[in-house]
Amino acid sequence: MPTAVVTDSTAYLPPGLAERHGLILVPLQIAVGAELRDENEISTAEALQRPATTSSPAPGRFAAAYEAAASAGATAVVSVHLAAAMSGTLDAARLAAKDAPVPVHVVDSGSIGMGLGFAALSAAAAALQGGTPAEVAAAAERRARLTHSLFYVDTLEHLRRGGRIGAAASLLGSALMVKPLLGIDDGRIAPLEKVRTSSRAIARLEELAVARAGDLPVDLGIQHLAAGPRAETLAARLRDRIPQVADVYVGEVGPVIGAHVGPGMLGVVVAPHL
Repeated sequence: MPTAVVTDSTAYLPPGLAERHGLILVPLQIAVGAELRDENEISTAEALQRPATTSSPAPGRFAAAYEAAASAGATAVVSVHLAAAMSGTLDAARLAAKDAPVPVHVVDSGSIGMGLGFAALSAAAAALQGGTPAEVAAAAERRARLTHSLFYVDTLEHLRRGGRIGAAASLLGSALMVKPLLGIDDGRIAPLEKVRTSSRAIARLEELAVARAGDLPVDLGIQHLAAGPRAETLAARLRDRIPQVADVYVGEVGPVIGAHVGPGMLGVVVAPHL
């Protein structure tokens, strides 16, 4: 492709999808004990067994990706990443872009997980169709702007400890049995609703996803942490209830998100088509 598309590992794309779309992935890292490892080298379950902290890639990782793209024949790169408000990853990409051998357009998806993943896939589709670098970047930006990311967590404690709680801190004083529903707004975690039980929270998550989809043609990403059966059940229900659902991807998030949300997390990404 004349324009290569780079993204990072927190897109959590299903196995093989990045390769089929020609995406170049740069892994984030996680420190487990004294060891710093790429998150694709460690399972989420293993990371959760020990205290872990996350780390953005060094600019050199992005520089290597951009150089590899140029060596493979790309004349430009569009680099699509998780929200700047959540991580220093975007800053590292921008720093590397300054000395890249080809022009690099860095895009803030304003999201994470499949909210980022769908934006990167739209960029890859535009690149495969021969779009200019500006058109490829615009495809990622528009898909990110249209996409809704909703999720449920069993407890806010992991987000609080990781410093990623944002406006959802307003829920910390709630009764212990309150289950929070959260969303991503302008790259930050924001409270949506609070529900009394986990079963009601998941039912309400379903309702919100159906409402966000409406009658539009959409793709869905159902993501979870140690909640596979819940995720599969929710995916089946959404397939039945959303009239124009196209692709549905179900998967477990990796250790970078896992370190901040904790076991039991269940999320839905609703991504209208361009």
